[in-house]
Amino acid sequence: MGDSPAFRDHFSSLAKGYSAFRPHYPAGLFAWLASLVETTDCAWDCGTGNGQAALGLAGHFHRIVATDASADQIRGVFSHPRITYSVATAEQSGLASHSVDLVTVAQAVHWFHLDRFYREVRRVLKPGGVLALWCYTYPKVTPAIESVMAHLYRDVLGAYWPEGRELVAEEYRTIAFPFRELEAPTFAMQASWTCAQFNGFLRTWSAAKHYADAHQTDAVAMMEPAMERAWGPVGLAREITWRLFFRVGRPE
Repeated sequence: MGDSPAFRDHFSSLAKGYSAFRPHYPAGLFAWLASLVETTDCAWDCGTGNGQAALGLAGHFHRIVATDASADQIRGVFSHPRITYSVATAEQSGLASHSVDLVTVAQAVHWFHLDRFYREVRRVLKPGGVLALWCYTYPKVTPAIESVMAHLYRDVLGAYWPEGRELVAEEYRTIAFPFRELEAPTFAMQASWTCAQFNGFLRTWSAAKHYADAHQTDAVAMMEPAMERAWGPVGLAREITWRLFFRVGRPE
């Protein structure tokens, strides 16, 4: 595909898990994003995964083009009449020039070739358009649960995180962002989950997939006894919070 980099597919085999075990973004996020642009004709949700962010945008934009380089992710999307899904890389979207009011990337830009993606963003955005990137890191649950999760993340899976994940750990503060930056309000995702649901979320980590491929072993299953002790009674639902971290701006 021209000069686009080879697509590094860390998630196709995790598509079903993404649909079942990834938290949902707050409604207020999408209302705020829509307030930043002059018109709400079209938004491009790039690296859409199963379409969670695209679905949130559908309440505010007339049309959403949602793309992902993984065909397996696209097959498991949340459908909506205003959303058109397609398989495309971030660097070659197939969109017309100056056709998009807003570009969003939820928990995915760290996998992109940034220079080429930013060039594509500038091409497709209308004058006055906005690019919004966001990510989330460790969820907040309880100190005991977070300690087990941190051991899994660092000590068990540390060598299996793909290149780019460090940008998430740094909350996107160090990511190159050559746009006129806008300040974002504080947003967070919340869920009420059992231990089994939380472990399902941990299995959607790309490093968990790579560990399983390398060892034919489920790293999360190895940690389940410790997690269950930290969690408490079987079936107990705990409140979980993921803070979102943003880089939002307009082309210079």
